[in-house]
Amino acid sequence: MLGTIFDIKHFAVHDGPGIRQTIFFKGCPLNCWWCHNPESQDVNPEKFIKINKLDGKEFRKEVTVGYKIAVDELFKIILGDQVFFEESGGGVTFSGGEPLMQIDFLYKIAKLCKQNNIHTCIDTTGFASDKEIKKIAEVTDLFLYDIKLIDNELHKKYTGVHIDKILRNLKWLDQNNKKAILRFPVIPGITDTEKNISEIKSFIKSLKNINQIDLLPYHNISNGKYSRFKKENKMSNTQALSDNDMKLLKTEFESIEFNVSIGG
Repeated sequence: MLGTIFDIKHFAVHDGPGIRQTIFFKGCPLNCWWCHNPESQDVNPEKFIKINKLDGKEFRKEVTVGYKIAVDELFKIILGDQVFFEESGGGVTFSGGEPLMQIDFLYKIAKLCKQNNIHTCIDTTGFASDKEIKKIAEVTDLFLYDIKLIDNELHKKYTGVHIDKILRNLKWLDQNNKKAILRFPVIPGITDTEKNISEIKSFIKSLKNINQIDLLPYHNISNGKYSRFKKENKMSNTQALSDNDMKLLKTEFESIEFNVSIGG
């Protein structure tokens, strides 16, 4: 069985506990305005022209983003970092894009990791069927679970999909005592409104077992990617929130007795 990925990051420290290997799956059912990996949205490999400049000369090279890889081949790469996982309490994180779009491939590689005592983490939008969430939960130690907007129509406007199944899957994880850390991208003028923050606080306060949230500050360092891949950048002029604004937001979520981190 083959899966499609576009990057592997070794020695990651922000994608779950310990030192991790983060594998980025290609393809995502969402189209978030603020996506910082626009090259991850299309499940198919994409080509672009990379331009390097040296001594006043311009050098062009065609580069392909995304490639097919077999389960066994990917697992060998994962095993190469196993000693770091064991020493640090780390493991492998499957990110994207949306890894659940390739559920069969994801399940097989995650199951191999579990069988070899490698901690597994899924970084997900939660946009998947009930069946897919239940299946992957069998071989997942930790979910990093996005929560962006509660209002259904606003969620549709800014991400391209409705929120219903995302919230339903999150409730299922909570009710079945699956370990998860929420991740809230703080997008100026979109997710950081008083109304949305109030609605998110109200919703997550009802959870029984999940009590941790990471606040992810917006940044515009991906502007170059949008032009490179000829994708529309709706956030090109958006400025990030100040450190003080993020600290105030952290305090607000702590008021409902959540453990809160800035930046994950």
